[in-house]
Amino acid sequence: MSKLSIIKIGGKVIDNPDELGKVLKAFSTIPGQKILVHGGGSLASRMEESMGLVPKMIEGRRVTSKESLEVVTMVYAGLINKNIVATLQKFDVNGIGLSGADGNTLIAKKRMANPIDFGFVGDVEEVNSAMLNNFLELGLTPVICAITHDGNGQLLNTNADTMASVIAQAMARTHRIELVLAFEKAGVLDADGNVIPGISRAMYEKLLEEGVIIEGMIPKLSNAFEAIENGVDQVKLVSAEYLVNQDVEFTTLIK
Repeated sequence: MSKLSIIKIGGKVIDNPDELGKVLKAFSTIPGQKILVHGGGSLASRMEESMGLVPKMIEGRRVTSKESLEVVTMVYAGLINKNIVATLQKFDVNGIGLSGADGNTLIAKKRMANPIDFGFVGDVEEVNSAMLNNFLELGLTPVICAITHDGNGQLLNTNADTMASVIAQAMARTHRIELVLAFEKAGVLDADGNVIPGISRAMYEKLLEEGVIIEGMIPKLSNAFEAIENGVDQVKLVSAEYLVNQDVEFTTLIK
């Protein structure tokens, strides 16, 4: 099997054009086939606020109303996705921008409203790995935003870490996968704020019980462990700086 690198970026990287440019330049130097998955940073929230909407988060996840879905679709699948693709072309990476609806890339199911109603949020049920492989074989680099669809005309907002994880699991049938989830921190931090170089499921559950891992880190690590336990060879949680300078600290998941 050939190696496939799947990189997820979001947060402050998306918000900072200079930092995003450095990260995308570094991404362009990764050898072999690769896929980029991205969220939307704070731009969607700022756009919502400018329209009189109040962004709402529960347990680190966005609650997506009908009006909010329109905003995140415009921001994620439009402005951010196309800016990323255009920048990658500058670095000689022939990117192709996709949402889950494009090419039927990812089919999701609207999340049940019980116990928490997240609105128009989707949980991925199917990845079109054959189509992604076709793009890769053509020398194209998929750039996938955090929007999916249900197969019946309804777009859905989907957590970008979740998307990266399920794509990695699906592509693990045909590739050796390295999944890299980049975010604001240098990795998973212990109670003293130090980076944990390697974390197992048991360590994660202990830190969760102690209240060290909270909010947005919970779904991030849950997705990461699902990937490493379902065929993905390596999962790293890193800062954006790691993508530019791999000498910095990061966390590797331990099976």
